[in-house]
Amino acid sequence: MDKKSFWKRMLSLFLVFLKIGAFTFGGGYAMIPVIKESIIEKKKWMDEDEMVDMIAIAESTPGPIAINIATYVGFKVGRYIGAAISTIAVSLPSLLIIYVISLFFDAFLSNRYVAYAFVGVKDAVALLICIAGIDMFRKMKKEVVPVLVFVSVLAAMILFEVFSINFSSIWIILMGGFLGLLMTFISSRGDKGKRPFYQVQGKRFPCNKSPLKDKGESL
Repeated sequence: MDKKSFWKRMLSLFLVFLKIGAFTFGGGYAMIPVIKESIIEKKKWMDEDEMVDMIAIAESTPGPIAINIATYVGFKVGRYIGAAISTIAVSLPSLLIIYVISLFFDAFLSNRYVAYAFVGVKDAVALLICIAGIDMFRKMKKEVVPVLVFVSVLAAMILFEVFSINFSSIWIILMGGFLGLLMTFISSRGDKGKRPFYQVQGKRFPCNKSPLKDKGESL
């Protein structure tokens, strides 16, 4: 990629995350539908499976999830320069808006029209987060290990809320990671002793046997 094409792509990256930072309310999870539309459907910088992994990594690492997602996508698109540009772009609108609000903070909070607007914004944000969660669940691999991890963590979260147990989300993330490692380890031990195979036209063949050689053909 020549310099002109590279900087054109960096400008596109900056504008995408500037728009995401300016027009998304409610934090990182509310950004997910907008990020999906911009990054996957329009720009095609990554696929949906990679986006699910990216969200898991962004949530598991320190810092706001929106900043982590922007840094991840920027690094994928333009390495270190892309990471810096996307991080600045997604942070810039919030920084400017908060600065302007701080100049007349008391008057801003006492305005009843602003209060009414925020009631609607909260409802919209809750809906966006629900949509993002449902979409991530739909994209999740429906295998034994992911489903068991999901059910276990969901049950734990419900119990914590019902009994008003103060439990940090950090421990929930660590618990999910531990369960995933444990169940994958158990599953891999159960697969030992099975002969590896590959699949050709819907038929399975052991790795030491070629369907072409059986017909007198060469690979």
